[in-house]
Amino acid sequence: MAAFIASFLFVLLAEMGDKTQLLAMAFATRYSAQKVLIAVFLATAINHALAVLVGRFLTTVVPLDVISFIAALSFIIFGLWTIRGDKLEGEDKKASRFGPIITVGIAFFLAEMGDKTQLATIALAVQYRNMLSVLMGTTLAMVAADAVGIGIGIVLKKHIPERTIKWVSASIFALFGFLGVYKSLSARLSVIHTSLAILLIGVFTILAACRLVKLSDKAPLKV
Repeated sequence: MAAFIASFLFVLLAEMGDKTQLLAMAFATRYSAQKVLIAVFLATAINHALAVLVGRFLTTVVPLDVISFIAALSFIIFGLWTIRGDKLEGEDKKASRFGPIITVGIAFFLAEMGDKTQLATIALAVQYRNMLSVLMGTTLAMVAADAVGIGIGIVLKKHIPERTIKWVSASIFALFGFLGVYKSLSARLSVIHTSLAILLIGVFTILAACRLVKLSDKAPLKV
């Protein structure tokens, strides 16, 4: 149950402001919300099934403590990625001979390849080693987040500051990332060395966040 809840919450946060959520907003202006969500579910289930298989494989070839540390760092990176934001690059404009569900599903599958929600799914599969719970949690989280995205795009977009959503999501990711880094390092290093490592990572994270804020302000998101 813990793996399912954690997977659901992490991917729900990762999807807020992500490219695939922007795709959901855009496609909802062309197709019905129901068809878009069906396509999201099918594409995500296939994509994240591949991700959890990769995560399961990694646990057999890399020491678990090393994987845990890398997974924790990845959550900090996801937080920075959330601050950076995403923008559409024409995926929602591509014509297709297929029906709405296949058209949207293919677009989502391709957009999700290498995306932070897919990488988060790999990290979660590594951490919890429960493939079914992680797959169910991440898939339902994608559908829930994109349903929110459709609602925002159609009704609520003008009333919810995008910057607020972005910073809340990024802060929660960073918090869990730093907690994971501390837990991984404290098992091998002294308190002083662990604290110094956390401090260095913290300084780098703050500098990176400031840089990304400047870049984000120069290039606002477009849907």
